[in-house]
Amino acid sequence: MSGYLYREARPDDLDGVVRLAAHLDSLNLPADTAAIAAMIDASVSSFERNDPDDRTGRFLFVLERTSDGMLLGTSMIVASHGTTDDPHHAFRVDVEERYSESLGELFAHQTLTLVQSYRPHTELGALVLHPDFRGHPDRLGQGLSFVRFLFMALHPDRFHERVEAELLPPLEADGSSLLWEWLGRPFTRLSYRDADRLSRGNREFIRSLFPRTPIHTSLAPAEVQAVIGAVGAQTLGVARMLRAAGFRFNLHIDPFDGGPHFEAQRADILPLQQAHTRSFAGLTSAADAPKRLITRVGERPFRAALGAWVETADGALVDADTAIELGLQQGDLLLGLPLTSPRQHENPR
Repeated sequence: MSGYLYREARPDDLDGVVRLAAHLDSLNLPADTAAIAAMIDASVSSFERNDPDDRTGRFLFVLERTSDGMLLGTSMIVASHGTTDDPHHAFRVDVEERYSESLGELFAHQTLTLVQSYRPHTELGALVLHPDFRGHPDRLGQGLSFVRFLFMALHPDRFHERVEAELLPPLEADGSSLLWEWLGRPFTRLSYRDADRLSRGNREFIRSLFPRTPIHTSLAPAEVQAVIGAVGAQTLGVARMLRAAGFRFNLHIDPFDGGPHFEAQRADILPLQQAHTRSFAGLTSAADAPKRLITRVGERPFRAALGAWVETADGALVDADTAIELGLQQGDLLLGLPLTSPRQHENPR
């Protein structure tokens, strides 16, 4: 139908993923060939493991245009983030109230407190779609996001109950962070990019050098206060999709740039609730058939496509292109997951 395939990353995807990483260059997807090669190797190993209870995986997905093999996007699941050996760090956003009897005024001061979490959670990350394909009618960005839920529905025991996503905040034109320049650099003497790169393998400096007492954000310039917990323009679509899927801002932000952390319990994630299995019962040519992300249960390597899905008493009918792309045969067990529309399920933050 669409000519696009969502699949697990392979070693020969290295050049394509490196090119995509240049559009993001984040902690989860650095624009560094050696780092991406290591990520792909770890992902291949994660997909190959057969232990259904293993929660150490790092799964990298790619979006391929099947007509020419061009990679258009990536997304990732880190099965376990935050351990006793490598805790999760964030600033907790609080409000401290003070009242002056002599002034007769109540003040509410926002504070940031560095926190560490040793309880593992599952993290969604490394979502990047080539800029030329944003707003595509086949909703490729949402497919990249939701293919992770499709895989989680296939292997629920490989992931934790708490799922979190860290969103990028507004950054400056040169890629720097206003929050980091005000808060991070004075305590570490590192640039935002240098701190980000260092933290990929060593986060000790965060615990050792960051303030351990609450920081009153009223001391910061107004432009710094404005980016705390804010979502960057290029990430607004991701935020809408996550809210529609059941995620909410958990009042934690990235300690480097102030980007918000969204969180949900796995049981409350709407796409996981809506995913279900049916046997492949044949083909449909209905132009108005609902669309689902579809994968064949038990298949290796993992592949999925957005295709027509019509349920009957005998199972699910799909369009011919999807059946060909996934190599379906009569009776194959399929897992289908709808792409929830943010406009239908939007809730306030």
